[in-house]
Amino acid sequence: MKVANINEKVKDLPQVPGVYIFRDAKGKIIYVGKATSLRSRVGSYFASALPSSALRAPSPKGRRGNEGISLRPIEMMIAQVADIEVQETESVLEALILEANLIKKHQPKYNVLGKDDKSYAYFVITKEEFPKVMIVRKTDLEDAKRRTQNVERKTQNAKRKTWNAKQGDPRSTIHVSRLFGPYTSKKQMEIALKIVRKIFPFHSSKNKTEKGCLDFQLGRCPGPYAGAISKADYAKNIRGIQMILEGKKKSLLKKMEKEMSALAKKEEFEKATEVRNKIFALQHIQDVALISSGRDEALPRLYGGTDKFRIEAYDISNISGQQAVGSMVVFENGEPNKKEYRKFKIKTVEGANDVAMMQEVLSRRLNNAWTQPDLILLDGGAGHVNMAADLLSKLGFAIPIVGVAKGKTRKNLNFQFPPPAGGSNELSITKFSKEIKNILDDKNLIKTIMDEAHRFAITYHRKVRKSEFI
Repeated sequence: MKVANINEKVKDLPQVPGVYIFRDAKGKIIYVGKATSLRSRVGSYFASALPSSALRAPSPKGRRGNEGISLRPIEMMIAQVADIEVQETESVLEALILEANLIKKHQPKYNVLGKDDKSYAYFVITKEEFPKVMIVRKTDLEDAKRRTQNVERKTQNAKRKTWNAKQGDPRSTIHVSRLFGPYTSKKQMEIALKIVRKIFPFHSSKNKTEKGCLDFQLGRCPGPYAGAISKADYAKNIRGIQMILEGKKKSLLKKMEKEMSALAKKEEFEKATEVRNKIFALQHIQDVALISSGRDEALPRLYGGTDKFRIEAYDISNISGQQAVGSMVVFENGEPNKKEYRKFKIKTVEGANDVAMMQEVLSRRLNNAWTQPDLILLDGGAGHVNMAADLLSKLGFAIPIVGVAKGKTRKNLNFQFPPPAGGSNELSITKFSKEIKNILDDKNLIKTIMDEAHRFAITYHRKVRKSEFI
């Protein structure tokens, strides 16, 4: 394909996530890749393309083209591209999965060129009463298979102790039910599994108990061994993950919608609500972290060209105005960045006035040349949010603010938004961007962030109180 024709085709590509396919003159697939933006990613290959006289197939003798130009593998690939196809997806997560499935199916030349097959990783669904979903490299999978066979063989000979697998190594006795892959980036697989697990939680520990299990406390494990979920419902979660990894999200959604309707007809409204929430989560997959970790992406990503979506959360801790302190915690792409945490000892406020204390903390923070956040969360209600909105306006900042009131038990999340001029605080989140809406929809994430801000504030408060007491 001529460069001019390629550029014309690239202009017509959509700015959406998906997978792109390069074919050679014979129609054979030579490369498959994923993208956050198909137009931007595909265009990046040809933005600085070689002159058309150089874009010829390399000679059989080596890596030099007919014009004597030394070609790198990517240039060799581009020289052979005769046609481009794309498949759009609704999220980067689905693009990641579709890419892996297409590579497995077609084995494109430039996807496997120079790759060590043993470095690939796979999603594994284990074969046990309550299956787990694991990420396993091919070498570990092969080792586990050998160990399992040895254990079984020696068990039959009553010598299991001698050949028992290594203790504490979850890979050593893997019984595989389903295998998905291969994938080239284990990091992206870990992010993808974390996203999926929020929708379909599963038990991941090798221990058959939820006692002392942090995942169970955080809602990432549904508690099958604690009796918190039935075997049938647990199996539905695993089946949901399986269908996502098979690239069958649309079929999964239809299946879940039927299930929700059936539950509603039987007046099992609590279960119907749970299914509805999972449907919503599937339709609004939050893959900010997956976008930012993508090695393929060539151009600046979302949020003004930055790689990280930064959330700052603030909390105040004091006893009747005494030993008052404030905290600032930072989460980037859903993960805490403790190097960016800041603590403030209140200097200008006397008495129990949380709003004034929060104002001092925000003023001091905004007067520092630190990285600007994409979203600010405040522990508080309308008074805190109104104060912060006025302060940011006076200082010339345009940063979205949300107040999070958790109540006495710190379990319920009630959002408070800045009102328009002369308006009410009782607003929906329609004024915010899609990215922020998706983040606010993730109640577990917001609770985790606010709990961390509270923990950081109260820890500093206790330290100050102890120091002053001494």
